[in-house]
Amino acid sequence: MKEFTPAADSPSIVSVTDRVKPVALGMAVTSVHFLGSRAAFVGGEENVGLVDAKGEVSTVAVHSGGILSTASDGKHLVLGGDDGKVVSLDAKGEVTLLATDPKRRWIDAVALHPDGAFAWSAGKFAFVKSGKNEEKSIEVPSTVGGLAFAPKGLRLAIAHYNGATLWFPNMAGSAEFLPWAGSHLGVSFSPDNKFLVTAMHEPALHGWRLADNRHMRMTGYPGRVRSMSWSAGGKALATSGADTVILWPFASKDGPMGKEPAMLAPLQARVSVVACHPKSDIFAAGYSDGTVLMVRLEDGAEILVRRNGTAPVAALAWNAKGTLLAFADENGDGGLLEL
Repeated sequence: MKEFTPAADSPSIVSVTDRVKPVALGMAVTSVHFLGSRAAFVGGEENVGLVDAKGEVSTVAVHSGGILSTASDGKHLVLGGDDGKVVSLDAKGEVTLLATDPKRRWIDAVALHPDGAFAWSAGKFAFVKSGKNEEKSIEVPSTVGGLAFAPKGLRLAIAHYNGATLWFPNMAGSAEFLPWAGSHLGVSFSPDNKFLVTAMHEPALHGWRLADNRHMRMTGYPGRVRSMSWSAGGKALATSGADTVILWPFASKDGPMGKEPAMLAPLQARVSVVACHPKSDIFAAGYSDGTVLMVRLEDGAEILVRRNGTAPVAALAWNAKGTLLAFADENGDGGLLEL
């Protein structure tokens, strides 16, 4: 793997820690998403903390129990809970009930399409609802591990045991099975719609080139990959799971086949979450020791956003313009950085 050498404890590293607006959320946090100009910090139980540019927090109750899954398009945040409900939250803090599982099963995964369609899973079933169309469902071989909509067309990827299923909900008999042994969890389409990548239960990713379903083995991680983020334009896929950020190359038609990934921002701590900038070749990375770095893809140059010494960073997100970075650790100690 190609490695760059700058490190966060280097005396030459630029620091912007004094420009971070502290956010005290008072709850365990699992993820963060931007709804317009407000950052929505998702708690592990019941609540979402909406934070404005001044750092003021307003708490909104979204579920009557644990929050298990989230997805956002920048205008709405869709959440699934162990109360069997799928709800939507907007920037005003208004909560809308989208669906209720008739058996009150856990909503393990959710996904949101740019045109407003949404998907959710309960057990071995995945469901899709778009506009005024009726609910569609499909059963897959095992409990759903992850859901993702393709960037073009109404196509849903469903990760499960021993592979992934691709499904066009509006076409009869359209499910395509992509096999690979093992348990597949998170799933993501490349922005150009040419590749599908899953994060596995074992410390590895697996990918398929969708034109011919050729396999891409993406291994070598010391730990499980819990966070993936595509760079602006989809040229690289940044991932957690090691003590550096692993970046797989996707600029060519073969993706990472036969290529080594780059390794940036090494620390004496495991990368816990990554978030690529929406417009520039920059990413943010959070670590198991509480550090947050901003890193330039071109040369690995680093900027220190938050010093170490806290719980692992659990949440990291940019707003749509790329002018605000939000982060929080597992205990709910967070911050906002305006660029």
